[in-house]
Amino acid sequence: MKKPAFFLTALCAGTLLLASCSNEKTTDSTATATESSTPETASSGDMAGMDHSAMGHDTAGAASTSPLMTSMNEMMQKMEASKPKGNTDHDFAHHMLEHHRGAVAMADIELRDGKDATMRAMAEKIKADQQKEIAELEAVATRLDNAPTNYKPQDPADPFTSKMKASMESMMKNMPKTVADPDMNFNMLMMVHHQSATDMAQAELAHGKDTKLKEMAQKMITEQQKEIQQFKDWHAQNADKM
Repeated sequence: MKKPAFFLTALCAGTLLLASCSNEKTTDSTATATESSTPETASSGDMAGMDHSAMGHDTAGAASTSPLMTSMNEMMQKMEASKPKGNTDHDFAHHMLEHHRGAVAMADIELRDGKDATMRAMAEKIKADQQKEIAELEAVATRLDNAPTNYKPQDPADPFTSKMKASMESMMKNMPKTVADPDMNFNMLMMVHHQSATDMAQAELAHGKDTKLKEMAQKMITEQQKEIQQFKDWHAQNADKM
C-alpha cells in the first residue's frame, strides 16, 4: 500500500538526514553543544537527526524526552498513516481530525505539567475549542466517505497535495528544541502546531468544495492566527524561561 505522497517525502527526508546529523555530532561535539543551548528553532537537519519521540533538549544540552514532543510525534505518525481517498474535503477532514486530537493531547499535558496561568488558560481554551471542532469534523468526514475523487494524492505536482505536503514539511522544519520549562515548551510547540493547521486550512479554502468545511477552515485560520499572536506575545515576555 502506498503511503500518502505529501507525508512520505517528509519522512524519507528525515531518514536520509539522520546519518548526516549523526556524523556531524561525532565530528564536532563542541558545535552541537553550542547549538543546543541557543533559543532558536531547530533547522530541518537538526530535527531530522533525532527520533521524533525524543527531539527535545534540556537547557544543559543533554538529550531528554519531552512529553509534548512525544505527543507531537504520535500525531504526525497518525496523520501519515491516514490513507488519502483522493477527495480534498474528505482528506482534509480526516487529517485535521488527527491534528486536532494532537492539540487536545498537548493541552492535557500542559494542564498536567504547566504552572503558568496564561498558558494553562490557553490550554483549556484550545482543548474546549478543538474538542468541539472534532465532533463537527467527525460528522463531516462521515458524510464525505463516498465523495468522488477530485485530486491526485500520489502526484506531488497536484496543487492540493503540494500544499498539504508543505504544511507537514514546515511543521517538521520549524520544530523547536525543547527546554526545561513545560510552559515554554507548550508555547513553542503550539505555535508550530497552529501554523500547520492554518496552512492546511488554507489548502482547503483554495481547493475544497464543501461549503460547511470551507467555513470551518476559515474559522480555524482566524482563531489560530489570533492564538499564534498571543503565544508570540507571551514568548517575548518570558524569554527567561528559555
